[in-house]
Amino acid sequence: MDNSEYPASLELHKIYRVLPDPDAERDGDIRVIDESEEDYLYPADWFVRLALPAKVERTLQSSFASSIKHG
Repeated sequence: MDNSEYPASLELHKIYRVLPDPDAERDGDIRVIDESEEDYLYPADWFVRLALPAKVERTLQSSFASSIKHG
């Protein structure tokens, strides 16, 4: 990942939640929930998409849902 333009918004080596945004993807961007806990568009080539095992993905989704309820 490249965070050189946004070091306060993006941490290196961190897994970020991505929201679907077909229009952004067509333009080569990706919608990411960054350190501000808001979603913003960033160039997709700044990130590496991970294929996670189903159990890990379910755990992360549960964790995200829990943080939204309590955050």
